[in-house]
Amino acid sequence: MSQARDYPAHPVFAADAAVVERTAFIRRTYAHLAGAILAFVGLEWFVLSTPTLYEPMIQTMVGGQWSWLIVIIVFMAAGWVAQSWANNATSPAMQYAGLGLYTLAWVVMFVPLLYFAERYGGANVIPTAGLLTTIIFVGLTGFVFISKADFSFLRGFLAVGMLGAMGFILASILMGFSLGLVFTSAMITLMAGYILYDTSNVLHHYRTDQHVAAALKLFASVAMLFWYVVQLVMALSGRN
Repeated sequence: MSQARDYPAHPVFAADAAVVERTAFIRRTYAHLAGAILAFVGLEWFVLSTPTLYEPMIQTMVGGQWSWLIVIIVFMAAGWVAQSWANNATSPAMQYAGLGLYTLAWVVMFVPLLYFAERYGGANVIPTAGLLTTIIFVGLTGFVFISKADFSFLRGFLAVGMLGAMGFILASILMGFSLGLVFTSAMITLMAGYILYDTSNVLHHYRTDQHVAAALKLFASVAMLFWYVVQLVMALSGRN
């Protein structure tokens, strides 16, 4: 009977739903986000604890001149497929497959970064980055929930920022230069903007049956925020 209340027969936008339905939608969204994060942590730990897995992965992903560019292209394709599946309005199984695929794609992407962070940045780099990412995410989420502000106006700015970032990343791969601390800090700011945008969408622009798709978008922003926080902590640790 509780499932019947959690999954309304005629979903509406969360902003227009009854308080009970809106609360249930938000609870499901963040429960799925937590599940994706826990799955990511568990799988990442398993891979990085198994040399027969991470050694060939790292060699394949960063061993050649164009390897990382190919990895990024494959990752983007996997992300597009995952989001398409997660937004499937008729198949919950397809929605979960999308969230699972995207989580797995991020696990693979993080293997080289976390490997080098652990071995060359020090034992505290990953825990510190995880804590900072959590603080930033919780703080921004709390701000949106308390203010109930709609940050959908950020969409255009964020899209332009992401396109510019992709251009810099592509240029760095093709020309072989380092992006540096300024770029890393700018990306952390950009991801903070995405968290504001995605969180406000949970409150205002998702239907009450789109908890998996909403969780995927939040997970994407949290994962990318963590990606650049790890790099920032590594860089600052290296200067000590």
